[in-house]
Amino acid sequence: MDRTAWIVVALCVIGLVVWEIYLAKQMAPRPAPIVGAPGQVSPTATPAILAPSPSATPVAEATPKTTGPSFPEKIESLRNSDVELRLTNRGGGIKEAILLKQIAEKGRNVILNSDQSAPIGAIIEEPFTPTLEEFTASPESDSVVQFERTTAEQIIIRKKFFFEKSPENKDNYVIEMDVDLENRGDKPYQSSGYFVALGSAAPIHPKDYPSYTRLVWCINGRAKGIDVGWFGSSSGFLGLGQRPARPNYQESIAGAEWVAVSNQFFTTLMAPLTAKATAVWGGRFDVEHSPDQKLLAIDGALGMPGFQLQPGQTYNARFEIYAGPKLYHRLAQLPHNEAEVMDFGMFKIVCQFLLNFMNLLHSWLHDYGLAILALTTIIKLTLWPIQNKANRSMRQMAALSPKMQELREKYKDDPTRMNQEVMKLYKQYGINPVGGCLPMMIQIPIFFGLFKMLGQAVELRNAKFLWVKDLSQPDTVAYLPVLGWPINIIPLCMAATQIWLMAMTPKTGDPTQRRIAMFMPLIFLFICYNFAAALALYYTAQNLFSILQFYQNKRQPMPTLEKVAPPGKRKR
Repeated sequence: MDRTAWIVVALCVIGLVVWEIYLAKQMAPRPAPIVGAPGQVSPTATPAILAPSPSATPVAEATPKTTGPSFPEKIESLRNSDVELRLTNRGGGIKEAILLKQIAEKGRNVILNSDQSAPIGAIIEEPFTPTLEEFTASPESDSVVQFERTTAEQIIIRKKFFFEKSPENKDNYVIEMDVDLENRGDKPYQSSGYFVALGSAAPIHPKDYPSYTRLVWCINGRAKGIDVGWFGSSSGFLGLGQRPARPNYQESIAGAEWVAVSNQFFTTLMAPLTAKATAVWGGRFDVEHSPDQKLLAIDGALGMPGFQLQPGQTYNARFEIYAGPKLYHRLAQLPHNEAEVMDFGMFKIVCQFLLNFMNLLHSWLHDYGLAILALTTIIKLTLWPIQNKANRSMRQMAALSPKMQELREKYKDDPTRMNQEVMKLYKQYGINPVGGCLPMMIQIPIFFGLFKMLGQAVELRNAKFLWVKDLSQPDTVAYLPVLGWPINIIPLCMAATQIWLMAMTPKTGDPTQRRIAMFMPLIFLFICYNFAAALALYYTAQNLFSILQFYQNKRQPMPTLEKVAPPGKRKR
């Protein structure tokens, strides 16, 4: 290879190494910032409803204070066919949401919220150091639990939890929390604002990407958010962009429809029904996955506007809580743009279509691996005519290659003239030099749409296919001795089929470009090696279809080069 080719290859290798280092840092457990875990709670303190106005800027430093429990914890339960809520008298909220149909590691149920965080729905004064007052629980029935307490100012706080009915009698993860404050004192009561705890979110599996562990909020139908990486320190690039670790995030917002904490596949989302949220808060802490491994978690809270109560008056607030898997079809049924928590980004329409179509195919085939293969087949058959034209264009380019090589040698000292003559050659024979790129341009949004969709498709969790135990995780079958590197079969098949496909592709372009293209399978292998097996399965199947189409095209006669008449001389 010439010097330019070696430079490009070296840059590609450096880029891959940097990418792997970045992923390693993202996946590695990191200590919680500054002092104390932001989720540590104190069960006693001043009245929690008297909260200060939310801050308008991110907080850079804080010192949490904790004290020991002063009253015993009592648990009440609410349960339906999908989720069991364990409600605690400490703060009067949901200590845990146990998802009865979602399995984590070792056969255990997925549990939302952590003991290190405030209960979901707890009304707190300062999220960084939440104080949990003692409530008295009084279950009204098997489907409703009510908490009550009276403050020193004779303010009676009542909180009622119950399930909302799902329109399909399944996927019932929606809980309503009704809050009533009654002023039974003889003085007016003034609140400048308060926070409601969202609980926390943490990766379910150690290979889940931390960038999906996020605090998210929605304003005017558009989701915004931060992930756990926001809290960590950064050394910057070449000394630029350095910053220390940040213990928590707090920001005033212009009325949010909902606020959520979310991991790759599950979310706890709260939508205030009587007024929009005016602030968000988030903090990062560690959760222990195993004795020698900790994962990064995030907890959050939403800020609500203040209010005033005259003696005898009552303040009412209602909140809708979704605590469950990120099922797009279920979230889309909710009335406050809750489906935006999926974070599909600029490929939203493509992701929605592919996800709905994949689930439709699964309803017929009853296997997600087969559904992905069927989806790939349909996409390839749809693009088959376009790919045929592209293949013909590439074969014409290959037939034209000797003439182009003559021009390169003739004008090797004049690149501008050489390019002009090459373009004339294309026009003489009526060949579009970018005709072979059209299918790739069409498949780019499909590929990235699938990447975003498959990265959060909770339907693929624990979905088996052949030797794959979980299509949402890499299909690791073993580890290399000593090095400990995982052996993932489908990405290796993907790289092999891509090399096979490149060997069949007609040789066009200059030798340097062809040599650089040889490294594309290696680049894709590095990038996709630890991605979900579902994505590698799609790409491998797509390569096999492309190989089949190339074989079919090769059986056709080689296109002959014929000069086309200039536009002014063509027959009308």
